[in-house]
Amino acid sequence: MSGAIAAVIDGGVLTLTLNRPEKRNAINAAMLDGLAAGIAQAELDPEVRVLAIRGAGKDFCAGADLEELLASVGHSLEENERHALALGEIFLALRSLPKPTVAVVHGRALAGGAGLATACDLVIASEESRLGYPEIERGFVPAMVMTMLRRAVGEKRAFDLVATGRLLSATEAEQCGLVSRVLPESGYDAAANAVLASLAGRSVSALALTKQLFTELDGRSFQDGILLGARVNALSRTTDDFKRTIAGFLAS
Repeated sequence: MSGAIAAVIDGGVLTLTLNRPEKRNAINAAMLDGLAAGIAQAELDPEVRVLAIRGAGKDFCAGADLEELLASVGHSLEENERHALALGEIFLALRSLPKPTVAVVHGRALAGGAGLATACDLVIASEESRLGYPEIERGFVPAMVMTMLRRAVGEKRAFDLVATGRLLSATEAEQCGLVSRVLPESGYDAAANAVLASLAGRSVSALALTKQLFTELDGRSFQDGILLGARVNALSRTTDDFKRTIAGFLAS
């Protein structure tokens, strides 16, 4: 794994730390390689039950490395599309990973950094953190993020955020659906770790089926969603976790 990402497993939680604090954890090619390797590790390692992404230093992530982005100006359209897809593939990998993914946000999560957080299943934010998509201020478009953002907050609010580039407080982000939980600044790390530990203690099979259902509901009609839910309900009854947990509950 690259030096741009620090990886630690503790209590079933694999934490990937964006490790370029001197650049406010701006995303470069090495960081994308490290994230891809970390997500692959999370999928293959049975010890890993939850994947968490954090930022080193004062901020979660400031977005793309602008020096690297500027260097791409003279590249062909095809080259730049391949470069853009490197981040898009991280979003897709987080979506398809059969384990919960959690962005643990502090400080600022901006542009692609906010996109990285949005790509996770849960976003935990400290009360003083700020999130936003200010690409418009640099003549740029948060194009790949729009798919996730539109689903998270609705089309009109998503357009407002990307067209104005305004930043949201953690409370505003929670109210509009970008953040799952806002935790107090004092004791934030311990409180966030408690959330991660709670997730890691849940049934692996139930969480995997839950995430699969959320993913497969995309684009389905109401009726098809109910039918798919019935199928997943039936599948969940065949798992060892279900049998053990229900038997233990009835015996208590």
